[in-house]
Amino acid sequence: MSVRTRDHLGGRAAVAGIGATEFSKDSGRSELKLAVEAVRAALDDAGLTAADVDGLVTFTMDTSPEITVAQACGMGELSFFSRVHYGGGAACATVQQAALAVAAGVAEVVVCYRAFNERSGRRFGSGVRQREPSAEGTALGWTLPFGLLTPASWVAMAAQRYLHAYGLTPEAFGHVAVTARRHAAANPAAYFHGRPITLAEHAASRWIVEPLRLLDCCQETDGGQALVVTSVERARDLRHPPAVVAAAAQGAGRAQEQMTSFYRDDLTGLPEMGVVARQLWRTSGLAPADIDVGILYDHFTPFVLAQLEEFGFCPPGEAAAFVAEDRLPLNTHGGQLGEAYLHGMNGIAEAVRQVRGTSVNQVPGAARTLVTAGTGVPTSGLVLVADG
Repeated sequence: MSVRTRDHLGGRAAVAGIGATEFSKDSGRSELKLAVEAVRAALDDAGLTAADVDGLVTFTMDTSPEITVAQACGMGELSFFSRVHYGGGAACATVQQAALAVAAGVAEVVVCYRAFNERSGRRFGSGVRQREPSAEGTALGWTLPFGLLTPASWVAMAAQRYLHAYGLTPEAFGHVAVTARRHAAANPAAYFHGRPITLAEHAASRWIVEPLRLLDCCQETDGGQALVVTSVERARDLRHPPAVVAAAAQGAGRAQEQMTSFYRDDLTGLPEMGVVARQLWRTSGLAPADIDVGILYDHFTPFVLAQLEEFGFCPPGEAAAFVAEDRLPLNTHGGQLGEAYLHGMNGIAEAVRQVRGTSVNQVPGAARTLVTAGTGVPTSGLVLVADG
């Protein structure tokens, strides 16, 4: 896909199955077992079997390799397997990779998966403890000695600048948290099911790294999520209406670093998501006003606001008011703040449910959904639409 021209992937693949484990703080089983459970659930949802699968896509940082998952699931020969880099930024790109393989005839049924014990095992929120020397890690050398050791501290730098530039207070972030928890409260699969919060509770939660409070930060989760991607034609013959991939994109901006792009001219936006936005709108032929539901990656609340602005839903500095007014149904599963932190894969599943009409917080007539992956890193996005 070019950053300057429309691509030809749109409409050539669809998500035909979704499946997940329960979302918990202590799964009590291996990450491989979580991956296998999620993959089998997604195949069952699609009405397919392991024998139908000839492709697998996952993330780097995953402890369950594609061939190991294939063996554990009872799959046969694979003609395609792939891993996408940059943590949560890979989520939507796994579907893009799968769709490219299907469109090119390299594979017919590709499963995308992500599974980890991110709460009982390795906790990404704990930050950097030990790293092997690498070119990518060099950028961290400029910030770690000064105490910027965790994702929250890296995001706090940009968040503080955002508030200063637009004359806002940390309460601006509260609307995102309240919205996510409101939706999670109605979602039986969400960790925070039945537990909404108020703006006052957001403002009273303890500081993590100013200007981020506890309720500005996503949870940590054990669990797995999988998605089945195949051609639109084949998906039409399966159990559920297909969620057609109208557009898929990856994006990295100028002066991009992983979570620490502090040397850009402006810290108030997310240029990498701007790259994704332009590609998605160009390829899908849609605009912000056409989107029925937004599933925006919410590891930290400030970056939800910046994404709304990068995609053109509102002018810079006005996203807090946009969310407060509920002008776009947002993270109807509860997001990573309310449902589960699965590196954004559970958000893709929610977009599929909205297109199918089966979400617990269903938006009437939802036919066009926008999904984004991790921010602050090279990232990705999708537009999923109803068939026809």
